[in-house]
Amino acid sequence: MKKREAVKGAALIKTIACDSAADRPRAEALARALGLELAETDPAPDTWHLAVTPERLELRQCGPKAPGPVFVDLAGGRLGYRGPRVSARKEPLARAVGIKGGVIAPDVVDATAGLGRDAFILALLGCKVTLLERHPVIAALLADGLDRAAREPELAEAAGRMNLVRGDAAHWLADHPCDVVTLDPMYPHRDKSALVKKEMRAFRAVVGDDEDAAQVLEASLQAARERVVVKRPVRAEPLGGQAPDFQIPGSSTRFDVYLTRP
Repeated sequence: MKKREAVKGAALIKTIACDSAADRPRAEALARALGLELAETDPAPDTWHLAVTPERLELRQCGPKAPGPVFVDLAGGRLGYRGPRVSARKEPLARAVGIKGGVIAPDVVDATAGLGRDAFILALLGCKVTLLERHPVIAALLADGLDRAAREPELAEAAGRMNLVRGDAAHWLADHPCDVVTLDPMYPHRDKSALVKKEMRAFRAVVGDDEDAAQVLEASLQAARERVVVKRPVRAEPLGGQAPDFQIPGSSTRFDVYLTRP
């Protein structure tokens, strides 16, 4: 089974740290589960590591010019603002997966779960969402974020519709037919002058590019009973050169929709 950490150019996470003695038991448990070393001193500059804090699990880079930590936050930030305002009519993603008023929301497999933001929007709209993530560190961040969301009264119902599975999407989909599959693959970044946001820099450094994205699309087309939705940069070519049935445009991204229903 292909693992993201084996992708050429991806940084290898070797250590996990904790910010307080009270967090040490949890850090030790995660170290055993993920095969990491528990850091007894500050990690070396320019390296990446996991950190257990009293509030959450974080992915950090060390060094004076390092960006801030990356973590899964389904309650705050943009999602915290959008959550009460999410509606099928206003969300391009909802239209892309086929959510319509008066129609039961489809079961969705998010085959490239990442930080879980798109999956959470779909869960807020009533979809049952299976989140697939093959990189163990990203899966750990997701598990931590989902656990925290489940403890928030206003988020618990949506979080209960989300199920995290650590595994390779192409292999998993071969045995699990579903209504809809969504994909948001990493793609080779060639514009060196572009300012890429913190999370994307971290993903590119730690996860690498999804070089098998076209193969995952093929597996998704075989597994989905209704459609496959691929999130793409607005000017990017269709994934694998395969033209979609239609597109839902946006300002910086678009959704390519492939219908699979006979």
